[in-house]
Amino acid sequence: MSHRVADALGYKDMDNISAASSRHNSENLPYVHKVGVPPKQNLLKEIAGTLKETFFADDPLRQFKDQPRSRKLVLVFQALFPIFEWGRNYSLSKFKGDLIAGLTIASLCIPQDIGYAKLANLDPQYGLYSSFVPPLIYAFMGSSRDIAIGPVAVVSLLLGTLLQNEIDPSENPVDYLRLAFTATFFAGITQFTLGFFRLGFLIDFLSHAAIVGFMAGAAITIALQQLKGLLGIKKFTKKTDIVSVMRSVWSAAHHGWNWETILIGMSFLAFLLVAKYIGKKKKKLFWVPAIAPLISVVLSTFFVYITRADKHGVQIVKHIRRGINPSSLNEIFFSGEYLAKGFRIGVLAGMIALTEAVAIGRTFASMKDYQLDGNKEMVALGTMNVVGSMTSCYVATGSFSRSAVNYMAGCNTAVSNIVMSSVVLLTLELITPLFKYTPNAILASIIISAVISLVDIEAMTLIWKVDKFDFVACMGAFFGVVFSSVEIGLLIAVSISFAKILLQVTRPRTAVLGKIPRTTVYRNILQYPAATKVPGILIVRVDSAIYFSNSNYVKERILRWLADEEEQLKESSRPGVQYLIVEMSPVTDIDTSGIHAMEELFRSLEKRDVKLVLANPGPAVVDKLHASKFHEMIGEDRIFLTVEDAIVTCAPKMDLEP
Repeated sequence: MSHRVADALGYKDMDNISAASSRHNSENLPYVHKVGVPPKQNLLKEIAGTLKETFFADDPLRQFKDQPRSRKLVLVFQALFPIFEWGRNYSLSKFKGDLIAGLTIASLCIPQDIGYAKLANLDPQYGLYSSFVPPLIYAFMGSSRDIAIGPVAVVSLLLGTLLQNEIDPSENPVDYLRLAFTATFFAGITQFTLGFFRLGFLIDFLSHAAIVGFMAGAAITIALQQLKGLLGIKKFTKKTDIVSVMRSVWSAAHHGWNWETILIGMSFLAFLLVAKYIGKKKKKLFWVPAIAPLISVVLSTFFVYITRADKHGVQIVKHIRRGINPSSLNEIFFSGEYLAKGFRIGVLAGMIALTEAVAIGRTFASMKDYQLDGNKEMVALGTMNVVGSMTSCYVATGSFSRSAVNYMAGCNTAVSNIVMSSVVLLTLELITPLFKYTPNAILASIIISAVISLVDIEAMTLIWKVDKFDFVACMGAFFGVVFSSVEIGLLIAVSISFAKILLQVTRPRTAVLGKIPRTTVYRNILQYPAATKVPGILIVRVDSAIYFSNSNYVKERILRWLADEEEQLKESSRPGVQYLIVEMSPVTDIDTSGIHAMEELFRSLEKRDVKLVLANPGPAVVDKLHASKFHEMIGEDRIFLTVEDAIVTCAPKMDLEP
């Protein structure tokens, strides 16, 4: 046998192998492999390796190895600004696709931005500002080819709700606007910090189920908020829960509804929904729902202007400030009572915006089969929001509806964002006065048609089928948003997600294993009814690392398995259990509490005259078992490479067949 095989089996030299082989041959037993002990690592190297795997699993520095200093500077610059990397291979054919995509998403974003700004209780121009500067910054720093940047409905609603809880926008519009810029600044700082320090894994604590429920609840809330514009109601509740909104709607039914507004809103809402249906049924007609909002704005504005419907109670936009983004650096609260409030709101809005953008970016990256650098995305999103807060923008992120249109329109690179930004610039400089007679009902219709897709019934159904606990998280977030508020729904979503993590950590699964006939494979007897138990031996598998949080439970659960097994054997008048084998292949790690629990398990089994055997412990577990001298407590001959090896060794000692 070669030395390589010897090393793999854990033997120090060939003499040990010869001795082991001779011993097993003399006893006429199949050869049993020993469990290898990994070499002892330097403490500093072990810590460095753990940190590297946690924060630098993608090894971002590998491209800098063996490179001259000048080349390293170029690579650093390209890492910060990916446009200078892919831009070298940019061509006219790619620009054609980006131009069409950019123009298409611009036609969608302009009416949406005006409506989303109203969701945030801001003047319409701030929505347009947020689709001018942030997309330009992202185009230079972002790594996604398909994501379209700008204000989005959920973040706009969240920001508007949290801001108006602190300052009434109608009574103090100046400080409200300043607080919005402050929140945007800290949203960007939060995103940048998470990316720079490679802490993006924190957003993964918000589960997919919780996000689905939160988004659906937010969509319902946003749609309900649009009833004010759709029905022409002047006095409307500032609360977002469904009970308050419906009470406000019905209380205004006798004198607050305007039939002209309802006619305009419902007609164009039907038009938008039909356009969306056409685009969904025929992918080649993706441009129909993309340009439908702009067509609706143009037609409704023209209709209101020629009929002077604004004189008959139809509410209109009235005025959008002309010109590009003014500086807002001096408007940000860097001190005073609103600093802490802006920080709190910004962190929350930044995390939600980041979660949405990363999810969208990953979705389209997988569809086009390219890698998305999550930490680089966070740095790009954070930078654009920090710069945006200084240029009269509020929180911007990736929009799913616009990104989907961008993808279907044939975008090739982030240049489509530059094209969109250029169109918004022209709009701000030349076209904004034309939006004066745009009815609010149209903006409400556009927002309702946009957020309907956030209610993902198919995803909810799948969550119900796959994991009932996930469904509880989904519904908790949904009802929390709909019946209380956006922040309460988010809190419920996070709380249930953490509760699930704690439950899985503190109560890991265990299973009794049996042997699959005519094989050396041992599987869960509940999953495989054909699997049979080995007489006199109980095999238990622990499906989790053993830590302080679950060590006592694991010990007690194993003892309960043993008690149940002995009770069954006693009832059938069969011999009791002599060996308890713990299958440890799923046990990736163990701490001192876990080892202490194993010691207690060993002592409990000794009192019952049952021998403890371990099978297939991993390298981290073996290392800690040896460091704690646990292997000496149970004996070196009680730790095996596989369950089969343990059975082969234990069964003859009981005068049983293997």
